[in-house]
Amino acid sequence: MVNCVVRNWQGEEVGETTLELRVAKEENASHIVHRALTRQLNNARQGNACTKTRSEVRGGGRKPWRQKGTGRARAGSIRSPLWRGGGVIFGPKPRDFEVKMNKKERRLALRTAFQSRTEDIIVVEEFAEQFPRPKSKELLSAISRWGIEPDTKVLLILPEPQPNVYLSGRNIELVNVILATSLNVYDVLAADKIIVTSTAIAKIQEIYGE
Repeated sequence: MVNCVVRNWQGEEVGETTLELRVAKEENASHIVHRALTRQLNNARQGNACTKTRSEVRGGGRKPWRQKGTGRARAGSIRSPLWRGGGVIFGPKPRDFEVKMNKKERRLALRTAFQSRTEDIIVVEEFAEQFPRPKSKELLSAISRWGIEPDTKVLLILPEPQPNVYLSGRNIELVNVILATSLNVYDVLAADKIIVTSTAIAKIQEIYGE
């Protein structure tokens, strides 16, 4: 169990909350998190790179010159891989990069990754009412009040869709806004700091705490 300080909109400490997730054993933690991360990155690959072999390139049906007597090397097609405009040898073809991983392992890896970032987690009170309309400048000011430097990569976790907060964060280059239900290993590990609302912390423990 980890205790986290809760800050209000002005950046003042107003209480504490606990984060308690079942994580992997220390000797297996890095391995299972690495597997989950490589799975996510591989599954995001499209795998649609494609090159044509000599049989697929248009043309090349006629032998360019006779077999003997010209003094030149033998050639059967102008679409040979040795020729300019010819086919490609051992080039990429469409493929599926999908890596399978059990659901229980994926959830365990996510819990382990999230709890490992407790030193970088900043818990704040709900602040959706502060955004009657989208305002990136207001969100940047709040992030600064919560003790985060301007050049820090931030992951902002919300408990539910909040359009004005999302639109405010979308326009900030180093801020990534996601929902507690869309938590993933890559975003958790890629961020320098994680801002999560107190309601989102409760939701994360409810969804992933089993």
